[in-house]
Amino acid sequence: MYKMVLTPNHILLETALPVLQFDKKLKQVIKDMSETLDATSDPVGVGLAAPQVGISKRIFLVKPKEDGLTGVFINPEIVEESQEEEIPSFTNSEKVEAHKPKKSKKKLLEGCLSVPNIWGNVSRKKEVKLSWQDENGKKHSKKFKGFPAVIVQHELDHLNGILFIEHLSFLKKKLILNKLIKEKKYYKGYL
Repeated sequence: MYKMVLTPNHILLETALPVLQFDKKLKQVIKDMSETLDATSDPVGVGLAAPQVGISKRIFLVKPKEDGLTGVFINPEIVEESQEEEIPSFTNSEKVEAHKPKKSKKKLLEGCLSVPNIWGNVSRKKEVKLSWQDENGKKHSKKFKGFPAVIVQHELDHLNGILFIEHLSFLKKKLILNKLIKEKKYYKGYL
């Protein structure tokens, strides 16, 4: 299991390197990342990128349902995306991080395990097609919609050195960055 990397660690703002070796070491990294993701609470994590545990590699895991399987994505890239964007909302039949189900649709506030206690409305593509490799190097491709699409876009951003707060409105971003700077969790040089 790994310790979570929090802002202002520079690794969160760097482009991660591609995975070239599909070996026992990679499988151990994935196992340790999976244990780290499973151990998250308040909020429960639904995705984890390697930079969030201090590893500059293009790997992320997703687990949209607490009792579901963990997906492993290595060297992922979006190969197709819808033109339509939305701030996702979910019904009571869908799990949304640590939020309790509601009867009506509610806007999803996106957050990040590496930027604790900060939430915001992020506009994401409604649908993305992702290509990636698994832990054995085998190539895969799949379309993601709704909440899973949000997760893969958020985690892919991590691999490109982008935090979700970069997608917020100018005013919301400025308020959050000022709060993080005051708490010494973000550097002024990134504004």
